[in-house]
Amino acid sequence: MYEGAVQDLIDELGRLPGIGPKSAQRIAFHVLEADAEDMMRLADAIRTVKDKVKHCSICFNVSEQETCSICRDERRDRAQICVVEESKDVMAIERTRTFRGRYHVLGGSINPIAGIGPDQLHIRELLTRLQNAEIEEVILATDPNLEGEATATYLARMLGSTGLKVTRLASGLPVGGDLEYADEVTLGRAFEGRRNVAG
Repeated sequence: MYEGAVQDLIDELGRLPGIGPKSAQRIAFHVLEADAEDMMRLADAIRTVKDKVKHCSICFNVSEQETCSICRDERRDRAQICVVEESKDVMAIERTRTFRGRYHVLGGSINPIAGIGPDQLHIRELLTRLQNAEIEEVILATDPNLEGEATATYLARMLGSTGLKVTRLASGLPVGGDLEYADEVTLGRAFEGRRNVAG
């Protein structure tokens, strides 16, 4: 254990996802040894993102404005909504340049062990959006892991009676993986080969 501020920094860094105790210590000492101006820029960037960035009032993607750039884009196909778990998944799909519809970010996946049920996700808002007559297809693009599959199954059952076409991304994505780590080709193929899961 280190003294005061150094240990506090290590502890805070260790709370970040994917950062273990050794990585936290390495980053903390990098911060100590780095140029003060560079670290102030980093601190300012963190402060700015916390002050300015919020969630889109329509799809819940991250945005600095009331609505995100995708929801504001009139060229996007209003007939398709792609349902994803997190905003980072939107960017992963956008990199494929395959999908030209709109998105809905759930804010996570169903995970009873972590105490996350359907009520903690943006499912109610999705159902409200689906009352729009322009929407024809809902694409379920949750992660191909246990929680993502449970979420997709729940949504497929719920949407089965809506009369909408409900599809799920095809195989090609590794089971147990996250969308954000899939390469563009794999994700693009999975998108093109999505299948009907309800109705």
